[in-house]
Amino acid sequence: MSTTLRARRSCLAVPGSSQKFIDKARTLNSDQVFLDLEDACAPLAKPGARKTIVEALNEGGWGEKIRVVRVNDWTTEWTYRDVVEVVEGAGANLDAIMLPKVQTPEQVVALDLLMTQVEKTMGYEVGTIGIEAQIENALGLTNVNAIATASPRVETIIFGPADFMASINMKSLVVGEQPPGYDVGDAYHHILMSILMAARAHDKQAIDGPFLQIKDVDAFRRVAGRSAALGFDGKWVLHPGQIDAANETFSPAQSDYDHAENILDAYEYFTSEAGGKRGAAMIGDEMIDEASRKMALVISGKGRAAGMTRTDRWTPPES
Repeated sequence: MSTTLRARRSCLAVPGSSQKFIDKARTLNSDQVFLDLEDACAPLAKPGARKTIVEALNEGGWGEKIRVVRVNDWTTEWTYRDVVEVVEGAGANLDAIMLPKVQTPEQVVALDLLMTQVEKTMGYEVGTIGIEAQIENALGLTNVNAIATASPRVETIIFGPADFMASINMKSLVVGEQPPGYDVGDAYHHILMSILMAARAHDKQAIDGPFLQIKDVDAFRRVAGRSAALGFDGKWVLHPGQIDAANETFSPAQSDYDHAENILDAYEYFTSEAGGKRGAAMIGDEMIDEASRKMALVISGKGRAAGMTRTDRWTPPES
């Protein structure tokens, strides 16, 4: 887990060309919002959407949300203007740029260089705006480790399921669901684990992509639960109705959070002079040691990032 973990349990997609949706997004309880200049924005609307996004970021009202803009990918004619206009106009109020359809590390390097030029020109501190890299095809997945380390700006690795399914000719039209005829496991397991391993190996966050059946919240929970169980940090949400489900799914259960914090407290005590300088000890019926501490740090870190509070507290035994 990153030592600078910020909660990204719910990453809300908002069309950058819609002032109505942008205004609504300010009032919602998603951890992150990304204003989209790519798929959610028609080609003729992109120039105007850049200006709308800059104004929206500078107007504020986003609270503690992570503020991200998804630009167009490098194979289009729009990318450089997206980056230049958004970072020049609102770089002081922007947390990250999301780059879709990343296939090679060089594409991340190119974005980093362009952002650096704009930051220097505008007098911004260089490197403070992060990069979120979206993996959406087979080539991107095969290069995911190199992509994760292409720039120190990279904060997240994101799975883009719809384009990915198309890129490998998957036999399905329902994004995120198992393809018909695949009955031997999870068709996405290798993809998700490859992204997760690259993220964890290089101290990045791993984010699952959208579930398009926006009215079926139960199905959203089921699909989100798959990546959450593996260790992903969050998932895209396309509708306000998915936000609470994402926040809940990617947060520890209250009992697990309390237990993790108690393990940390107990381990700190038992390894201390007062606790007998023990490397292993008992908390209730459970033995804890250094490995237990590391596991507890993961759960406590996610809980703290989500703003959870303890409802139970371990106390040292009476001497």
